[in-house]
Amino acid sequence: MHYVRPAPLLDGRMVVHLALLICFLLVASIARAEEQPAILWSLEGKTNTVYLLGSIHFLKPSDELPKKLRDAYADAERLVMEIDMDDLDPLEVQQATLQLGMLPDGETLESNIGAESYAKVSAYARSLGFEPILLNRFRPWLAAITLMQLQIVKMGFDPNAGIEQRFVALAARDKKEISGLETIREQLAMLASLPPARQREFLLYTVEDMQRASREIDELVSAWRAGDTEGLAKILAEGFKEYPDLYRPLTVERNRKWIEPIEALLDDTDDYLVIVGALHLVGEDSVIELLEKRGHRVVRR
Repeated sequence: MHYVRPAPLLDGRMVVHLALLICFLLVASIARAEEQPAILWSLEGKTNTVYLLGSIHFLKPSDELPKKLRDAYADAERLVMEIDMDDLDPLEVQQATLQLGMLPDGETLESNIGAESYAKVSAYARSLGFEPILLNRFRPWLAAITLMQLQIVKMGFDPNAGIEQRFVALAARDKKEISGLETIREQLAMLASLPPARQREFLLYTVEDMQRASREIDELVSAWRAGDTEGLAKILAEGFKEYPDLYRPLTVERNRKWIEPIEALLDDTDDYLVIVGALHLVGEDSVIELLEKRGHRVVRR
């Protein structure tokens, strides 16, 4: 069996993908994206427009950006993402991952989740071509999203072809400034602060039914590509029902923190394209709903 070496886990951008992945297992396989509605809104400031784009973090290299997304990018002078992905320090990302994602000396993943559960994790890792011993110093949350990423890559999707990565490349070419709503350390700290029991549950949920995981990814993809906000909201609601302690800090609590920074953009003269995971823009207490409750008129594009 061919085993994947652990080096990618220490690469800065790969760690970013892991941090983003937990709530947004979004990949794409439907052609003719330009004919589909986009997960895109806008709101008007006194002298500018702020676009809100729900992103997909994993795509196939052959997938094209929908025209509505390209048009919003062309209109914007600046971009805002969950984190500033064009100014990441790989060493800082690696240090944060090691500090927050690794178990203390004397502890192992097996000792944290038990021999029976670790056997399931090991079998799943081997099915993905990954040596399970490489996970044994990982906290359960990091083991879970590492295996998720490997599963998605096995399905033929590329983390370097996601929405954020494509717009980072475009912004570098066009010399457009990118800023972040939070830092990579803040994102990883949210995952690391999950209660141990929730981390274990999430890891086991990840490994116990590979077919279900692939099906759920396909459902999420189809809803995004179809511009189906109700479908995305349903998926989010199901996640809340299954893991409320996981989804609340990673979605609703972050949505609330982002409202004031987004509102501040409306006082500028430049137009902005704000890119966040699609599940932040649908359902109850979404960024869209919170902005509307504060009196803003948010228009679907």
